[in-house]
Amino acid sequence: MLIRVGDDRTGVIDLFLAGVLSSVSGALNAVGFLIAGSFTANMTGNISAFADHMAGGAVLLSLSFLGLVAAFICGAAAAGFAIQSGERHHLRTIYALAIVAEALFVLLLGVLLALWPSVPQGLLVSALSFVMGLQNAVTTMISSSRVRTTHVSGMATDIGIGLALLFGNPGARRDTLPKLRLHSLTLVCFACGGVLGAVLFGLVGHWLFTLCGAVLLLISVPPVLRAAASSRP
Repeated sequence: MLIRVGDDRTGVIDLFLAGVLSSVSGALNAVGFLIAGSFTANMTGNISAFADHMAGGAVLLSLSFLGLVAAFICGAAAAGFAIQSGERHHLRTIYALAIVAEALFVLLLGVLLALWPSVPQGLLVSALSFVMGLQNAVTTMISSSRVRTTHVSGMATDIGIGLALLFGNPGARRDTLPKLRLHSLTLVCFACGGVLGAVLFGLVGHWLFTLCGAVLLLISVPPVLRAAASSRP
């Protein structure tokens, strides 16, 4: 799932990647809203909030939303630089290692909340936005832009276009159905992850970060270990 790149990937692999990672994204996005009233994966909403508050004269508040966008971009850039470097050095596990890094970052946030319950909300949601940008960049690059786990607005648009093609052009059914299935799964899993994340956060608090980190490690560590074992003489 995190080794094959681009056209070497099958539809089933993309579906599994989208399902798992969009669920994690939805959960972390819900946590960000519960903690600070900010969506850490919704850059469209954050840009709109920036514009609205700036127009209303709340300059500092508006800049905080702009900061979330900047953190998301920095996360995507960090993933992009790491992946490009890994590909130059023919490191097949670079995508899996990027998700391992995301997992460790999420676990670190959980530890931070456990040790410092009064951690500034702005710092926490900025860190979550960084994580969301990192993950979205990884899934975008490994799938040649087919999978985007935090891009809900784009997914909803693609679903609408897919439905129009499906019913308006029967000849496009073969190419349209796999894309419609992928985009629909991404949207549903993001929503379900948000609901489950909100419920679990109310029950277990900062331990939710441990659960999300464990899921990320579960899908990213095995390919790294298999690649290391196969490279031994």
